[in-house]
Amino acid sequence: MPLHPVVAALVEKMADAPALSDGTPAESRARLALTRDALGKGPEMAQVEDVMIPARGGAIRTRFFRPVADPLGIVTFLHGGGWVLGTIEDFDTFARTLAAHSGCTVLLPDYRLAPEAPFPAGLEDTEDTLRWVHANRDVLADRNSPLVIAGDSAGANLATVTARRLAGEIPLALQVLYYPVAGSDFETGSYLEHGTGLPLKARDMTWFFNHYAPSNLWTSPDVIPLSASDLSSLPATVVVTAEYDVLADEGRAYAEKLRQAGLVVTERQGAGMTHGFIRLHNLIDTVQAELEIVGRNIRSACEKATRS
Repeated sequence: MPLHPVVAALVEKMADAPALSDGTPAESRARLALTRDALGKGPEMAQVEDVMIPARGGAIRTRFFRPVADPLGIVTFLHGGGWVLGTIEDFDTFARTLAAHSGCTVLLPDYRLAPEAPFPAGLEDTEDTLRWVHANRDVLADRNSPLVIAGDSAGANLATVTARRLAGEIPLALQVLYYPVAGSDFETGSYLEHGTGLPLKARDMTWFFNHYAPSNLWTSPDVIPLSASDLSSLPATVVVTAEYDVLADEGRAYAEKLRQAGLVVTERQGAGMTHGFIRLHNLIDTVQAELEIVGRNIRSACEKATRS
């Protein structure tokens, strides 16, 4: 289908704006911060609190959102931004909405970013956050609460790599991956078709990769989940791609590889959407509907884990 009218208007408005990869990381972070007010506010929570999680690289500022007194489970969400951009404040509205729809406490860690802290810093922070969540479930919900890991874009990359690396240590009820960075092939069909004229450009992705890790690691399974030889230890998975996105093909390829590994995979496409669409839920009804659906996916996985 064509671009959603709201998305098309945003793309047109941004036609002459700098690309994500124009300028320094600090300048791109500042431009991203300017978009927060336009996204609106999220639902009120029963509790919102910032905590400092101890980690190998130093304490991680983390915000958790408890929607109700007795949450169904705990979702650790890793925000996108190419491992270079993004903060808790950029995803506060989204995290509140995900918490409300899922009935789960949502944790949003401010993991270290490249290039100041390149690979494996963000991955280590994600692992240390998930270990802390597992050990402190009674603080966030209940000591028997099911755990879910989720993320979008580079955050989805960190989420699924962490889920694989800690599979024998921490049981997960579900992983939720929005338009994940799953490969490093910049010549796929979706890269060639959608690499210019949209919010995420092909050159932005090479900029992100160059900041995150040296090119000799771009085929490592800890950087590129598609290159992992065995994915069978991962939990049931939700993969959501965007129709107009350079990452669409690798997201679909990763979903298929997970199926071939024997996992239960739920796959959806954001029709008429571009990369980053989940933050537009207050502006587009179909995106709000997607978050309601993923909320049900998470609820169902948590209820199933609780029964088993």
